[in-house]
Amino acid sequence: MAYVEDLLMEVKAKNPAQPEFIQAVHEVVESLSLVLDRYPEYRQAKVLERIIEPERVIMFRVPWMDDQGEVQVNRGFRIEMNSAIGPYKGGLRFHPSVNLGILKFLAFEQVFKNSLTTLPMGGGKGGSDFDPKGKSDNEVMRFCQSFMSELFRHIGPNTDVPAGDIGVGGREIGFLFGQYRKLRNEFTGVLTGKGVNWGGSLIRPEATGYGAVYFAAEMLATRGETLEGKTCLVSGSGNVFQYTAEKLLELGAKVITVSDSGGYVHDPAGIDRKKLDYIMELKNIKRGRIKEYVDEFKDATYTPVDPNTDHNPLWAHKADCAFPSATQNEINAKDAQNLLDAGVYVVSEGANMPTVPEGVKLFVEKGILYGPGKAANAGGVAVSGLEMAQNSMRYSWTREEVDNRLRMIMKGIHQTCVDAAEHFGTPGNYVNGANIGGFLKVADAMIDQGLV
Repeated sequence: MAYVEDLLMEVKAKNPAQPEFIQAVHEVVESLSLVLDRYPEYRQAKVLERIIEPERVIMFRVPWMDDQGEVQVNRGFRIEMNSAIGPYKGGLRFHPSVNLGILKFLAFEQVFKNSLTTLPMGGGKGGSDFDPKGKSDNEVMRFCQSFMSELFRHIGPNTDVPAGDIGVGGREIGFLFGQYRKLRNEFTGVLTGKGVNWGGSLIRPEATGYGAVYFAAEMLATRGETLEGKTCLVSGSGNVFQYTAEKLLELGAKVITVSDSGGYVHDPAGIDRKKLDYIMELKNIKRGRIKEYVDEFKDATYTPVDPNTDHNPLWAHKADCAFPSATQNEINAKDAQNLLDAGVYVVSEGANMPTVPEGVKLFVEKGILYGPGKAANAGGVAVSGLEMAQNSMRYSWTREEVDNRLRMIMKGIHQTCVDAAEHFGTPGNYVNGANIGGFLKVADAMIDQGLV
């Protein structure tokens, strides 16, 4: 429709150096054309135009001193995208690739993801081009303290509640929270992913990975199948990989791949509990590289990244399920075709937007069980929302209680996607279901609250 085309042209013209943001908007707007045809009031109220523009963008310098006494300067960001249904909520990412366009794409996705959880959370995202890899604990602490010395003015338990993301784990959240507490002189649930001893929730580290597996299980259940005995390709080696693999093992599936930015490991025998414990120690404590895995487990093979190749061979191994859990656009069109050729018919995205649009199109056309990130990886932010609830009550739920709530939330998200896709004439299309299901709640809240 002409309206959608004009809108996308305007987005491209306004954000010329932000390809990831344009990609995210394009995917959502394509799905929403089905809604706009049926309900023109959203078009008249310019809801889409308003959702696409962030409510607020904060950008600041972060000066800090390294262990050699040299002054370093990084950029800090916080994108407060939409607060129509609750305080801004979304992670902080510390990685050299961080820029305004990537964070706007992540914040935009977060709006719909948070809406799908049914919890009262708006969407936001932030971070810095700081690279914690190879830095000492003291350097990371000095950076986090400098970063929070500016960010603290813009966040709060009822305003904006950041969490962790790539490069921001328990260590970084601890340093950030400590500085916030000192500057504001208050102990409050302003960050999620905190240590369990000081306001954190059980299952929070596991939540994104567990949630992606629960979502895959729900998709398989529509065909009367389970994950037991399924062979799975999983990328990444950080938090999302680790707990995706853990939950897959628990449900009787077999994981045969693990990767980092240097390359990937293929272990045809399967990554069992002992091997997973080794990966967790290697990555979380030693902060080593995944190629060391093959020194320990001789039957596995390591393939380094080849910058000259047009695909990632990780996605070409024979399997039933794939869980991309590393980063955006890690599955290109050729990778998507390789997955289909290798027999994969379940893709549940643990990372944000890991598949390029051409790959998504292939999955949808082929009719496989494809769970897009904003639905499949919403478990992380769902448990962040549960952590906020526990902080408000000054109370902690048990591990079983949080895990059970997470499973029920993922079941609810799956049902919302199925119902929305069917209602708008595209049954089984989880992309349309997730985009439409997430949009309607936010759009209705924006109309209710007037032109603000």
